[in-house]
Amino acid sequence: MLRPSMKRLLRLLALLLAGAAGLLVLAGVAGFVYLRASLPQTEGRIALKGLTAPVEVVRDRHGVVRIRAGSLWDLLFAQGFVHAQERLWQMEFQRRVGQGRLSEVLGEATLAQDRFLRTWGFYQAAKSAYERLYPEEKEAVDAYVAGVNAFLASGAPLPPEFALLGFRPESWRGPDVLVWAKMMSFDLSGNWEEELLRHRLLARGVSPERLLELLPPYPEDAPTVLSAEDLRLPLRREEAPSALLPMAPPRFLEASNNWVVAGSRTATGKPFLADDPHLGLQAPSLWFLMALEAPGYRAVGASLPGVPGIVIGRNERIAWGVTNVGADVQDLYLLEEVGTGYRYRGQVLPYRVREEVIRIKGGREERLKVRETVYGPVITDALADPPKTPMALRWVSLDPEDHILMAYLGINRAKNWVEFQEALKLYSAPSQNFVYADIDGNIGYIAPGKFPIRREGHTGMVPVPGNGAWDWQGYRPPETWPMVLNPKEGLLVTANHKVTPKGFPYALTYDWAEPYRAERILELLRAKEKLTLEDMKAIQQDQKSLLFRDFRPVLSLLNPLSERARAWRERLLAWDGTMAPSSEEALVFALWYTELTRLPEKEVGEAHWDEPRYLLKALKEGDKNCDQPETEYPETCLDYAALALERALDRKEALKAKAWGEVHRAAFRHPVLTHTPLRRLSDRQVAFGGDRYTANVGPFDPQSLTMGHGPSYRQIVDLSNPEGSLFVHPMGQSGHLLSPHYADLLPLWARGDYLPMAFSGEGRTLLLEPGR
Repeated sequence: MLRPSMKRLLRLLALLLAGAAGLLVLAGVAGFVYLRASLPQTEGRIALKGLTAPVEVVRDRHGVVRIRAGSLWDLLFAQGFVHAQERLWQMEFQRRVGQGRLSEVLGEATLAQDRFLRTWGFYQAAKSAYERLYPEEKEAVDAYVAGVNAFLASGAPLPPEFALLGFRPESWRGPDVLVWAKMMSFDLSGNWEEELLRHRLLARGVSPERLLELLPPYPEDAPTVLSAEDLRLPLRREEAPSALLPMAPPRFLEASNNWVVAGSRTATGKPFLADDPHLGLQAPSLWFLMALEAPGYRAVGASLPGVPGIVIGRNERIAWGVTNVGADVQDLYLLEEVGTGYRYRGQVLPYRVREEVIRIKGGREERLKVRETVYGPVITDALADPPKTPMALRWVSLDPEDHILMAYLGINRAKNWVEFQEALKLYSAPSQNFVYADIDGNIGYIAPGKFPIRREGHTGMVPVPGNGAWDWQGYRPPETWPMVLNPKEGLLVTANHKVTPKGFPYALTYDWAEPYRAERILELLRAKEKLTLEDMKAIQQDQKSLLFRDFRPVLSLLNPLSERARAWRERLLAWDGTMAPSSEEALVFALWYTELTRLPEKEVGEAHWDEPRYLLKALKEGDKNCDQPETEYPETCLDYAALALERALDRKEALKAKAWGEVHRAAFRHPVLTHTPLRRLSDRQVAFGGDRYTANVGPFDPQSLTMGHGPSYRQIVDLSNPEGSLFVHPMGQSGHLLSPHYADLLPLWARGDYLPMAFSGEGRTLLLEPGR
């Protein structure tokens, strides 16, 4: 789930560790004994101070955990304890990211990252939110934190990463839980980067009109999540942004699919609900599979280590799934500086200066002065290449109050649509496409969140003056959120594409994902009169590329330069577009398309411009970037496409690859151990198919062709037989290298298999008992 800047940070971190004296701890027999001793206890009894009654923890043969407790406090206490048993290092790393305290244990290499994190003030926002939690919400957080701290106090050996880095974790506090929710919101809210991109392109001399060609708006004939007939709100004539405010799909926000199908369209007569959030692939996995049971609370699904409750899943009566809306809840404000202040509403206001002390491994300290405004921090101060004009950030996740955890507690316990809808009224950010189904046969959709109300003319697409004239005017009330219960068509699909139909009263964002995934899922759902559980599986595994379907006509127009290219043109024209890992055609198409994305490199200053509608229009109608200045004659765009095919085939030969999966591999790297001698134990790669636009998504780095994002979790809930529902995630349940559950789920995930998503299950039993 980490952005490219964080990935660079992790590479630096690992290089530091490669020569660390801490590796000696793990050498030889003594190291092996230490590693074995630090595996979690999974059977017997453990006495823990803070529990009020015994709690049963059952781990099945795949390491899936089922916890049964007599109260919600004990249940969440035990969840915190088990998360710490299995994923303590991951939780420690996550909270240090949120705190901006990496340099304390990693040294100078992470200083720039800490400056960035401290400038945004994630942990400051988490502390503020914790102080304002509702009593029940605070009790849930405190119970979870008490469970984590009970593990730290238990005397169990720490995971090997702590020995490598030579430190012990501090006790956990309430804000440590909330800060990871802030970081998840950051990872799924990229509008500030989109605003900076447009600002940069305009500064390069790209005209507003040209921006609309390079970054085409969402197509009018493409599907939307909701139709006009689904909505009860009055529709209006939609106002398009002016040419000065171009609309652009995100460069790559983590994507996801979910859908829900009514019983009228299924063979069982009851709904199916499917979800597969596409997030960063990592070791250990982002998710942890659990079933949690206490009086008044029974939920099973995917949990996040470091956070209480179930994020995606089901209870006895309802099921839910989420994908990212990508709502625009961030704005950048251009500051007119006057002396040591800035102009706001006719006055010069002084910056509020927040001093952050960054401690660096080895004993040095750095004092960072963060400038704050009425909007929020001046985040351009933390950028490596800041724009000339400083900009402050307004973002809902930096608001002092945030009750997202209360929303999830309500979702976990909801018994029907009314209770589900009521729980989501407290939801803040990141806005998610929630699909819903229940055992009574209802299906529904809500996009909840704190959506800013902007004045007319302010679309949120580019930075605006921070003079008070463009301030937010509050948030949209819940009754105006996009939602529907039991839509007429009997199905709902979300794949990060546009939510609202033409005429919806306000814009959630203009940065929608390309509609290819949504179109393919809808195509498959509409292809059968009665859908089955096997159909749901097949859709989640589908890798047919509608991107190829769009680009195929271009191939037929090419006049390739060589016999080799002519032969491959005919092979591709005969291919069905399935990006299977075993397909050689998939490999050639992926390489050809990657070469096509180089088209506007000199104009935009980016090596790869993955904007398929811009590229298609250029290839069909011509574009100024197609003529190569280094040649003596003017090339057409079809000439450029033919040359791109030649280059793709040259690259294929250099790779010596015969199938897409030989080079397109899903990579799971451990943030600490990747560049150490332990990397062979820690890291994994598997052949994978697909591309950025297939339902079974497979985005790849254009240089390495490896896949760092993908289906981080899959679930299929059968509301006719909830205990027969399915889920899985890649890697495994444990974060420990020597655990049999470190990577045992990866083969299942790679071949499209699942585990039972059930409350029942046998396995090893650990009894947690109250202690003194």
